[in-house]
Amino acid sequence: QVQLAESGGGYVQPGGSLRLSCAASGGINVIDAMAWYRQAPGKAREFVANVSSRGRTNYADSVKGRFTISRDNGKNTVSLQMNSLKPEDTAAYYCNVRAARTGTWLLSEYWGQGSQVTVSS
Repeated sequence: QVQLAESGGGYVQPGGSLRLSCAASGGINVIDAMAWYRQAPGKAREFVANVSSRGRTNYADSVKGRFTISRDNGKNTVSLQMNSLKPEDTAAYYCNVRAARTGTWLLSEYWGQGSQVTVSS
């Protein structure tokens, strides 16, 4: 079973920075896209950023120019560098990976456990 382990997150004042990381493990044949989503209390989960297997990135308009997504294919990790954080960035952040398990090329979607990011003065 593919597992995603998230790290990072925490509490930061407005204008500060945080970095989230997510490591995928457990019988992986290939990883396709890797992404970050977030969910604030009382709101639906929303897309933040993704990166393709070839390194092409996409960002939600709300984070463009402030957040940077990156991946290390050799380590099966994806990171999200968050700068100039705002109170409205407060949410639980979830790593999302599309991967095929060993012995198959069928892609399935996997989610991390979530990391809380709180931006407040």
